[in-house]
Amino acid sequence: MRSRVTMVFAVVAVLLGGVLLVPTAYARLSTDDSSGGSGGGASVAAPKPTPPPPPTLAAGRVSVSFKGDFFSWALMDRQTGKISGSSNMTATSSTESMIKAWIVSDYLRQLGPKKQPTAALKEAARLAIIDSNDTAANKVHAAAGGSYARSKSSIPDAVIQRAIKICGLTDTKRGNVEPYTGWWSFTRMSPRDAVRLGDCIADGKAAGPTWTKWVLDQMSKVRGSTAKKDQKSEYGGGRWGIIDGLPKSITAQGPVSIKNGWTPISYDGNWHVNCLAVNDKWSLAVMLRYPIRSGLDYGAQVCASVATQLVTPQPGAALKVPQQPVGKL
Repeated sequence: MRSRVTMVFAVVAVLLGGVLLVPTAYARLSTDDSSGGSGGGASVAAPKPTPPPPPTLAAGRVSVSFKGDFFSWALMDRQTGKISGSSNMTATSSTESMIKAWIVSDYLRQLGPKKQPTAALKEAARLAIIDSNDTAANKVHAAAGGSYARSKSSIPDAVIQRAIKICGLTDTKRGNVEPYTGWWSFTRMSPRDAVRLGDCIADGKAAGPTWTKWVLDQMSKVRGSTAKKDQKSEYGGGRWGIIDGLPKSITAQGPVSIKNGWTPISYDGNWHVNCLAVNDKWSLAVMLRYPIRSGLDYGAQVCASVATQLVTPQPGAALKVPQQPVGKL
Protein backbone atom coordinates (compact mmCIF):
# COMPACT_ATOMS: atom_id res chain seq x y z
CA MET A 1 0.00 0.00 0.00
CA ARG A 2 2.75 2.36 0.91
CA SER A 3 4.68 1.69 -2.27
CA ARG A 4 1.52 2.26 -4.35
CA VAL A 5 0.90 5.60 -2.70
CA THR A 6 4.48 6.54 -3.27
CA MET A 7 4.17 5.64 -6.94
CA VAL A 8 1.00 7.69 -7.32
CA PHE A 9 2.71 10.74 -5.83
CA ALA A 10 5.63 10.25 -8.17
CA VAL A 11 3.37 10.10 -11.24
CA VAL A 12 1.50 13.23 -10.13
CA ALA A 13 4.79 15.06 -9.59
CA VAL A 14 5.96 14.17 -13.07
CA LEU A 15 2.69 15.35 -14.62
CA LEU A 16 2.73 18.61 -12.69
CA GLY A 17 6.33 19.17 -13.61
CA GLY A 18 5.44 18.74 -17.27
CA VAL A 19 2.59 21.20 -17.03
CA LEU A 20 4.88 23.78 -15.46
CA LEU A 21 7.74 23.17 -17.86
CA VAL A 22 5.75 23.50 -21.06
CA PRO A 23 4.61 27.15 -20.55
CA THR A 24 8.09 28.07 -19.34
CA ALA A 25 9.71 26.64 -22.43
CA TYR A 26 7.07 28.25 -24.67
CA ALA A 27 7.65 31.62 -23.08
CA ARG A 28 11.41 31.25 -23.57
CA LEU A 29 10.89 30.29 -27.21
CA SER A 30 8.62 33.26 -27.79
CA THR A 31 11.18 35.59 -26.26
CA ASP A 32 13.92 34.18 -28.46
CA ASP A 33 11.78 34.67 -31.61
CA SER A 34 10.97 38.30 -30.85
CA SER A 35 14.64 39.17 -30.44
CA GLY A 36 15.20 38.90 -34.17
CA GLY A 37 17.49 35.91 -33.96
CA SER A 38 18.26 33.50 -36.74
CA GLY A 39 15.02 31.71 -36.13
CA GLY A 40 12.95 34.63 -37.53
CA GLY A 41 11.59 38.00 -36.35
CA ALA A 42 8.47 40.10 -36.05
CA SER A 43 7.91 43.42 -37.87
CA VAL A 44 8.34 46.71 -35.98
CA ALA A 45 5.75 49.44 -36.49
CA ALA A 46 7.06 52.34 -38.59
CA PRO A 47 7.15 55.69 -36.75
CA LYS A 48 4.45 58.17 -37.64
CA PRO A 49 5.73 60.80 -40.10
CA THR A 50 6.30 64.24 -38.61
CA PRO A 51 3.82 66.75 -40.05
CA PRO A 52 5.58 69.25 -42.35
CA PRO A 53 5.83 72.89 -41.20
CA PRO A 54 3.15 75.22 -42.59
CA PRO A 55 4.00 76.87 -45.94
CA THR A 56 5.90 80.14 -45.84
CA LEU A 57 8.08 82.30 -48.08
CA ALA A 58 11.74 81.36 -48.14
CA ALA A 59 14.83 82.22 -50.16
CA GLY A 60 14.77 80.62 -53.57
CA ARG A 61 15.24 81.05 -57.28
CA VAL A 62 12.96 83.53 -59.07
CA SER A 63 12.58 83.56 -62.83
CA VAL A 64 10.54 86.32 -64.48
CA SER A 65 10.44 87.20 -68.17
CA PHE A 66 10.53 90.92 -67.43
CA LYS A 67 10.53 93.64 -70.07
CA GLY A 68 11.44 97.01 -68.60
CA ASP A 69 14.16 99.20 -67.10
CA PHE A 70 14.25 97.89 -63.54
CA PHE A 71 13.29 94.69 -61.74
CA SER A 72 14.51 93.92 -58.24
CA TRP A 73 13.23 92.06 -55.20
CA ALA A 74 14.23 91.17 -51.65
CA LEU A 75 12.92 88.83 -48.95
CA MET A 76 13.64 89.04 -45.23
CA ASP A 77 13.27 86.04 -42.95
CA ARG A 78 11.93 87.88 -39.90
CA GLN A 79 12.89 85.03 -37.58
CA THR A 80 16.59 85.31 -38.42
CA GLY A 81 16.84 88.77 -40.00
CA LYS A 82 18.53 87.29 -43.08
CA ILE A 83 17.81 89.08 -46.37
CA SER A 84 17.99 87.35 -49.76
CA GLY A 85 16.98 88.58 -53.17
CA SER A 86 17.99 89.53 -56.68
CA SER A 87 21.58 90.45 -57.42
CA ASN A 88 20.56 94.13 -57.65
CA MET A 89 18.49 94.26 -54.46
CA THR A 90 20.54 97.25 -53.23
CA ALA A 91 19.68 99.36 -56.31
CA THR A 92 17.04 102.05 -55.81
CA SER A 93 13.85 103.32 -57.38
CA SER A 94 11.22 105.85 -56.29
CA THR A 95 9.01 104.61 -53.48
CA GLU A 96 5.74 106.21 -54.67
CA SER A 97 2.88 105.39 -52.29
CA MET A 98 4.66 102.46 -50.65
CA ILE A 99 6.24 105.00 -48.25
CA LYS A 100 2.81 106.06 -46.93
CA ALA A 101 2.87 103.20 -44.43
CA TRP A 102 5.98 104.78 -42.89
CA ILE A 103 4.56 108.34 -42.96
CA VAL A 104 1.51 107.20 -41.00
CA SER A 105 3.64 105.17 -38.58
CA ASP A 106 6.05 108.05 -37.99
CA TYR A 107 3.23 110.45 -37.15
CA LEU A 108 1.48 108.06 -34.77
CA ARG A 109 4.67 107.06 -32.95
CA GLN A 110 5.36 110.71 -32.11
CA LEU A 111 2.00 110.95 -30.33
CA GLY A 112 3.14 108.48 -27.69
CA PRO A 113 0.82 106.39 -25.51
CA LYS A 114 -1.22 109.24 -24.03
CA LYS A 115 -1.93 111.62 -26.89
CA GLN A 116 -4.62 110.88 -29.48
CA PRO A 117 -4.75 112.20 -33.06
CA THR A 118 -7.63 114.43 -34.01
CA ALA A 119 -10.52 112.61 -35.65
CA ALA A 120 -9.62 114.26 -38.97
CA LEU A 121 -5.96 113.18 -38.84
CA LYS A 122 -6.81 109.65 -37.76
CA GLU A 123 -9.17 109.36 -40.71
CA ALA A 124 -6.50 110.83 -43.00
CA ALA A 125 -4.03 108.22 -41.72
CA ARG A 126 -6.53 105.45 -42.43
CA LEU A 127 -7.32 106.65 -45.94
CA ALA A 128 -3.63 107.16 -46.75
CA ILE A 129 -3.16 103.43 -46.25
CA ILE A 130 -6.35 101.66 -47.29
CA ASP A 131 -7.07 103.89 -50.33
CA SER A 132 -3.54 105.23 -50.91
CA ASN A 133 -5.06 108.71 -50.75
CA ASP A 134 -2.47 111.38 -51.67
CA THR A 135 -4.26 114.35 -50.08
CA ALA A 136 -4.67 112.43 -46.83
CA ALA A 137 -1.01 111.35 -46.88
CA ASN A 138 0.12 114.95 -47.39
CA LYS A 139 -1.83 116.01 -44.28
CA VAL A 140 -0.24 113.27 -42.17
CA HIS A 141 3.21 114.02 -43.60
CA ALA A 142 2.89 117.66 -42.57
CA ALA A 143 1.63 116.68 -39.10
CA ALA A 144 4.65 114.38 -38.72
CA GLY A 145 7.01 117.31 -39.41
CA GLY A 146 7.68 116.72 -43.08
CA SER A 147 8.45 119.44 -45.60
CA TYR A 148 9.00 119.89 -49.35
CA ALA A 149 12.39 121.56 -49.47
CA ARG A 150 13.46 122.14 -53.07
CA SER A 151 17.16 122.58 -52.45
CA LYS A 152 19.74 120.40 -54.19
CA SER A 153 20.66 118.75 -50.92
CA SER A 154 20.72 114.95 -50.95
CA ILE A 155 19.42 114.83 -47.36
CA PRO A 156 15.77 113.65 -47.16
CA ASP A 157 13.21 115.53 -45.11
CA ALA A 158 12.86 114.84 -41.38
CA VAL A 159 10.21 112.13 -41.82
CA ILE A 160 12.39 110.07 -44.16
CA GLN A 161 15.52 110.74 -42.10
CA ARG A 162 13.80 109.10 -39.14
CA ALA A 163 12.96 106.06 -41.28
CA ILE A 164 16.64 105.71 -42.14
CA LYS A 165 17.70 105.99 -38.50
CA ILE A 166 14.96 103.98 -36.78
CA CYS A 167 14.72 101.18 -39.34
CA GLY A 168 18.44 100.90 -40.16
CA LEU A 169 18.09 101.74 -43.85
CA THR A 170 21.37 101.93 -45.78
CA ASP A 171 20.40 102.56 -49.41
CA THR A 172 17.61 105.15 -49.01
CA LYS A 173 18.12 108.73 -50.14
CA ARG A 174 16.26 111.77 -51.30
CA GLY A 175 14.97 111.96 -54.86
CA ASN A 176 16.31 114.90 -56.85
CA VAL A 177 14.32 114.74 -60.07
CA GLU A 178 12.79 118.11 -60.99
CA PRO A 179 10.05 119.17 -60.48
CA TYR A 180 9.61 116.47 -57.82
CA THR A 181 12.63 117.29 -55.67
CA GLY A 182 11.80 116.78 -52.00
CA TRP A 183 8.54 114.92 -52.58
CA TRP A 184 8.13 111.94 -50.25
CA SER A 185 6.92 109.82 -53.18
CA PHE A 186 10.25 110.29 -54.96
CA THR A 187 12.35 109.06 -52.06
CA ARG A 188 14.83 106.57 -53.51
CA MET A 189 14.74 103.18 -51.81
CA SER A 190 16.06 99.70 -52.56
CA PRO A 191 14.12 96.45 -52.11
CA ARG A 192 16.62 95.56 -49.38
CA ASP A 193 15.62 98.69 -47.47
CA ALA A 194 11.94 98.16 -48.27
CA VAL A 195 11.89 94.77 -46.49
CA ARG A 196 13.70 96.38 -43.57
CA LEU A 197 10.97 99.02 -43.53
CA GLY A 198 8.28 96.32 -43.54
CA ASP A 199 9.99 94.56 -40.65
CA CYS A 200 10.34 97.88 -38.80
CA ILE A 201 6.60 98.50 -39.09
CA ALA A 202 5.70 94.94 -38.07
CA ASP A 203 8.00 94.74 -35.05
CA GLY A 204 6.72 97.99 -33.54
CA LYS A 205 9.69 100.31 -33.94
CA ALA A 206 7.98 102.42 -36.60
CA ALA A 207 4.62 103.22 -34.97
CA GLY A 208 5.45 102.34 -31.37
CA PRO A 209 3.60 99.95 -29.04
CA THR A 210 0.37 101.96 -28.96
CA TRP A 211 -0.24 102.18 -32.71
CA THR A 212 1.55 99.23 -34.38
CA LYS A 213 -1.45 96.90 -34.32
CA TRP A 214 -3.66 99.64 -35.78
CA VAL A 215 -1.24 100.35 -38.64
CA LEU A 216 -0.85 96.66 -39.51
CA ASP A 217 -4.63 96.24 -39.38
CA GLN A 218 -5.15 99.09 -41.86
CA MET A 219 -2.48 97.60 -44.13
CA SER A 220 -4.35 94.27 -44.09
CA LYS A 221 -7.53 96.10 -45.14
CA VAL A 222 -6.13 97.83 -48.25
CA ARG A 223 -8.89 97.79 -50.84
CA GLY A 224 -9.51 98.22 -54.55
CA SER A 225 -8.13 96.62 -57.69
CA THR A 226 -6.09 97.65 -60.72
CA ALA A 227 -9.34 98.18 -62.65
CA LYS A 228 -9.87 101.61 -64.19
CA LYS A 229 -12.93 102.23 -62.01
CA ASP A 230 -10.73 101.90 -58.90
CA GLN A 231 -7.93 104.18 -60.12
CA LYS A 232 -8.52 107.89 -59.50
CA SER A 233 -6.25 110.92 -59.82
CA GLU A 234 -5.75 111.34 -56.04
CA TYR A 235 -6.22 107.77 -54.81
CA GLY A 236 -6.60 104.26 -56.13
CA GLY A 237 -7.23 100.60 -55.48
CA GLY A 238 -4.11 98.95 -54.12
CA ARG A 239 -5.03 95.39 -53.15
CA TRP A 240 -3.05 93.42 -55.73
CA GLY A 241 0.46 92.13 -56.37
CA ILE A 242 2.14 90.01 -53.68
CA ILE A 243 -1.15 89.28 -51.92
CA ASP A 244 -2.48 87.70 -55.14
CA GLY A 245 0.54 85.42 -55.39
CA LEU A 246 0.09 83.87 -51.94
CA PRO A 247 -1.80 80.58 -51.61
CA LYS A 248 -4.62 80.23 -49.10
CA SER A 249 -2.35 77.98 -47.03
CA ILE A 250 -0.34 81.11 -46.18
CA THR A 251 -3.07 83.76 -46.00
CA ALA A 252 -5.13 81.49 -43.72
CA GLN A 253 -2.33 81.53 -41.12
CA GLY A 254 -2.98 85.17 -40.27
CA PRO A 255 -3.26 88.68 -41.74
CA VAL A 256 -0.81 89.82 -44.40
CA SER A 257 -0.20 93.57 -44.28
CA ILE A 258 0.56 95.29 -47.61
CA LYS A 259 1.26 98.69 -49.10
CA ASN A 260 1.87 99.15 -52.81
CA GLY A 261 3.09 102.21 -54.68
CA TRP A 262 2.36 102.94 -58.34
CA THR A 263 2.57 105.93 -60.67
CA PRO A 264 2.99 106.37 -64.45
CA ILE A 265 5.87 108.86 -64.68
CA SER A 266 6.07 111.20 -67.64
CA TYR A 267 9.77 112.10 -67.37
CA ASP A 268 10.94 108.55 -68.11
CA GLY A 269 7.80 107.06 -69.72
CA ASN A 270 7.63 104.26 -67.15
CA TRP A 271 5.28 102.85 -64.61
CA HIS A 272 7.03 102.92 -61.23
CA VAL A 273 5.45 100.01 -59.35
CA ASN A 274 6.40 98.77 -55.88
CA CYS A 275 4.88 95.98 -53.82
CA LEU A 276 5.48 95.49 -50.08
CA ALA A 277 3.97 92.77 -47.89
CA VAL A 278 4.80 91.60 -44.37
CA ASN A 279 3.52 89.10 -41.83
CA ASP A 280 4.97 87.59 -38.65
CA LYS A 281 7.44 85.38 -40.56
CA TRP A 282 8.70 87.37 -43.55
CA SER A 283 8.84 90.72 -45.34
CA LEU A 284 8.85 90.83 -49.15
CA ALA A 285 9.36 93.74 -51.56
CA VAL A 286 9.33 93.91 -55.37
CA MET A 287 10.23 97.13 -57.21
CA LEU A 288 9.76 97.74 -60.95
CA ARG A 289 10.05 100.31 -63.75
CA TYR A 290 8.64 99.41 -67.15
CA PRO A 291 6.94 101.12 -70.14
CA ILE A 292 3.60 102.80 -69.43
CA ARG A 293 2.04 101.03 -72.42
CA SER A 294 2.34 97.71 -70.55
CA GLY A 295 -0.27 98.84 -68.02
CA LEU A 296 -0.58 98.51 -64.26
CA ASP A 297 -1.73 94.89 -64.44
CA TYR A 298 1.67 93.91 -65.81
CA GLY A 299 3.46 95.12 -62.69
CA ALA A 300 0.85 93.57 -60.39
CA GLN A 301 1.35 90.21 -62.10
CA VAL A 302 5.14 90.38 -61.77
CA CYS A 303 4.84 91.06 -58.04
CA ALA A 304 2.43 88.13 -57.66
CA SER A 305 4.73 85.83 -59.64
CA VAL A 306 7.71 86.58 -57.39
CA ALA A 307 5.66 85.76 -54.29
CA THR A 308 4.32 82.52 -55.77
CA GLN A 309 7.81 81.30 -56.69
CA LEU A 310 9.07 81.87 -53.15
CA VAL A 311 6.34 79.76 -51.49
CA THR A 312 7.98 76.88 -49.61
CA PRO A 313 7.10 74.07 -49.92
CA GLN A 314 5.49 74.56 -53.30
CA PRO A 315 1.81 73.53 -53.44
CA GLY A 316 1.45 69.90 -54.47
CA ALA A 317 5.02 68.98 -53.56
CA ALA A 318 5.12 65.41 -52.31
CA LEU A 319 6.14 64.87 -48.70
CA LYS A 320 9.19 62.62 -48.60
CA VAL A 321 9.09 60.26 -45.62
CA PRO A 322 12.40 58.51 -44.87
CA GLN A 323 12.12 54.74 -45.09
CA GLN A 324 12.58 52.93 -41.76
CA PRO A 325 13.68 49.27 -41.43
CA VAL A 326 10.85 47.08 -40.17
CA GLY A 327 12.83 44.05 -39.08
CA LYS A 328 13.95 40.86 -40.77
CA LEU A 329 11.55 38.59 -42.55
